[in-house]
Amino acid sequence: MRHYDYIIAGSGLAGLYAAYHAASYGKVALLTKSGITESNSYFAQGGIAAVTNEDDAPALHFEDTIIAGRGLCDYPAVDILVNEGPQRILELIEAGMHFDMEDGSLALGLEGGHHRKRILHAGGDATGRMVTSFMISKVINNPRIDIFENHSVISILHEDNCCYGVRAWNLVNQSEELYTAPHTFLTLGGTSAIYKRTTNPHTTIGDGLALAYNAGCEIADIEFIQFHPSAIYTDSEEAFLISEAVRGEGAHLINQNGERFMPAIHELAELAPRDIVAQSIYSQMCKYNQDFVWLSLKHLDAEMIKRRFPNIYEKCRELGIDMCDRIPVAPAAHYMVGGVRTDLNGQSNLRNLYIVGELASSGIMGANRLASNSLIECLVFGKRAIEASRNTKAQKEIPHFFPCYHCNEQYASVYIQLKKDISRLMTVHAGIIRNAKLLQEGLDKLQILENKIPNEKNEYYSLLSHNLLTVARLIICSGLRRKESRGGHFREDFPQSDDNYLYHIIQQKNKKITTTPINTQK
Repeated sequence: MRHYDYIIAGSGLAGLYAAYHAASYGKVALLTKSGITESNSYFAQGGIAAVTNEDDAPALHFEDTIIAGRGLCDYPAVDILVNEGPQRILELIEAGMHFDMEDGSLALGLEGGHHRKRILHAGGDATGRMVTSFMISKVINNPRIDIFENHSVISILHEDNCCYGVRAWNLVNQSEELYTAPHTFLTLGGTSAIYKRTTNPHTTIGDGLALAYNAGCEIADIEFIQFHPSAIYTDSEEAFLISEAVRGEGAHLINQNGERFMPAIHELAELAPRDIVAQSIYSQMCKYNQDFVWLSLKHLDAEMIKRRFPNIYEKCRELGIDMCDRIPVAPAAHYMVGGVRTDLNGQSNLRNLYIVGELASSGIMGANRLASNSLIECLVFGKRAIEASRNTKAQKEIPHFFPCYHCNEQYASVYIQLKKDISRLMTVHAGIIRNAKLLQEGLDKLQILENKIPNEKNEYYSLLSHNLLTVARLIICSGLRRKESRGGHFREDFPQSDDNYLYHIIQQKNKKITTTPINTQK
């Protein structure tokens, strides 16, 4: 058993930023399932949304976020995001982070749902990598932070509604390790890799969601999965993201007849909020019985494209696609809009357990995340959570916890097959377009799959298998409960939004599904 002042599980921007600040107040253990660069944050292309220009204002950023959230945003959380975001950006710059500049000022991009240019970017289309790499440099050089790569968190140490740390599985030594601390942070990202086509790393399968649920945390709004409209379509199941910023620079979506279809659907055309664009693309694919639509850039300046999007251009070239002409694209699972319910300081309903980043449901995202609000959320709420933890009384005595997990390698192939089966099931039964019949069939099939998997107590692969089933069930059960279409949840049997569903859907282990009202008071 190793004891620290802070345990931070996850090495995306939320985890790195929290670790960086936590090191000012104590010794930090940073655990990550794979390498420190394997995260959604690292692969984020678009940028960070924050008000830095005189013709913009936090009130305008607030309004865009609320509109994109389709009536389910909690106003106090959004107010904090848009007002504290600029200060976090300034602090990053003062610490040495370099964002792209233009004529002596910060270069600002435009993305879907935004009515002002407020997207900061770095390295053109490599913002996530640049910001995350910058924070990694701060973390690895800090003597107060110990980094444990290839350590998968498998359980939360808790007793009497209080968190004391985590159990981790050392993937190199194939052994369990215990970490205790007065303050534990889960920043383990989302669950989009539970779908067949995803822009996420293959490790993003909802570990954190299952961990928190199993420990008794509240899970909110998990029916809302954001499908990114434009991921390169190939014959394989791999989906490489084409940043929304490409459409922000003027690229057009065209169908198999060569027609633009977005102007007739939304006033912002290709820059409509992501849920609308993804559903519109899906409808065109169904209409023409095609697996993709085209993203056309042929009318744009080729040199500008190469300069602005060097990484995307190179990836297209590798795939034999001329980005300066047109790119075949189709939606792919991209972002978990809901998550573990927290207060305005990242605190879950389990004392001393904080949730930050994509895993958190703080009330900001509503039913649909506004583009590029995710990275700024990591910064704003990562710092708030660390500061809030300083006011939390440390546990006087830690209960005795002992290692109890083992690994049965013969179950590894069963788990791998289950992961494939669930990815296909979720894509068909809880994808972009849903209905009661599909969702219920998906739930029934999950039960059949559960009957086939190992159920060995305290066994590593058995745990992973049940976690996958837990995450899939949470999404489907919440989707069945919401009998309307809103944001990242579209029910073809209830295609309109219904004001009777203006609430958060809450799920908690061994309890019935409940709801809680939206907070519209600033």
